[in-house]
Amino acid sequence: MQTVWKGVISFGLVSIPVQLFAATEEHSVTFRQIHASDGGQIRYRRVCTLDDEEVSYGDIARGYELPDGQVVMLTDEDFAQLPLVTSRAIEVLGFADADSVDPVRLSRSYYCDPTGSDTKGYVLLRDALRRTGKVALVKVALRGRESPAVLHPRDGVLVLHLLLWQDEVRQPRFKFLQDQTPPRARELEAAEAYIHTLTDMPEPHDMVDRYQAALRELVEAKVTGRRLEQPPALAAAGQGESLMEALRRSVEQARQDRADTRPAPRKRAAKPAASRQAGAKPPAKPAAGPPPATATGATTKSLSRSSSGKKPPAKNTPAKRTSAEKSAKNR
Repeated sequence: MQTVWKGVISFGLVSIPVQLFAATEEHSVTFRQIHASDGGQIRYRRVCTLDDEEVSYGDIARGYELPDGQVVMLTDEDFAQLPLVTSRAIEVLGFADADSVDPVRLSRSYYCDPTGSDTKGYVLLRDALRRTGKVALVKVALRGRESPAVLHPRDGVLVLHLLLWQDEVRQPRFKFLQDQTPPRARELEAAEAYIHTLTDMPEPHDMVDRYQAALRELVEAKVTGRRLEQPPALAAAGQGESLMEALRRSVEQARQDRADTRPAPRKRAAKPAASRQAGAKPPAKPAAGPPPATATGATTKSLSRSSSGKKPPAKNTPAKRTSAEKSAKNR
């Protein structure tokens, strides 16, 4: 990241040396301007109007035009001597609640990096703002203008959010504001139900730049000669459908979409029986009716009788010998 500004945060009688870095960057597909007839690239050149020669960027200065047409040239040394406190300091003017800043006035954001060896003042201001839920109202001269701004703690650092001046925000003047019809109570309730249904963080797959993906697909299709398939059009309300009916169907669709995107509950695996040995197959489930005359069946039968309160069968004892068997033995 490149340093944008160096100075101090003036916090009462405390001066906190900082340097600013751009906190955001935009990712977008870039295009080249070309001549439509032959595909030649279009270039822009800095040409002096007096001698018609191309001028390098290092030889360009800034000029201020007076009402009579005279132009006063200003160099970097002149701007360094600008008699303005906020050109070297971020002056804290007061504090306000974090949610009191009008989002339409937000312009650019910068990370404040402490440059001195002692960061106690920086950490003190950061933690005090975080604990109180306030933002510091400040002014700073940056990028050729003085701007109001707020200091706000985020991810362990102070962030400077530049604001537009109040008179730079256009006032909405639209015809419908004069003759608008207020909604009915039932319509408001249905709209509120839709809002409550979707009150949550958006799904990750919805927070992606599909425009860039579509552009890359378009370029690939042009190169390969492939025809693009257009996505289905968004479903519109039925002809003659009332606003109330459209809201009702919207709530139902939102609830259904939420239910479809929720992960299915995990099934718990059945615990193996204590008597089952590793690698042994589980015993087959006994069929309805009397169990087969096997050792497993006999054990199952005995356990079922024991659990039902009936007495278990008596142990097998040797049968009494008959008289024929006795006589055969005596022989």
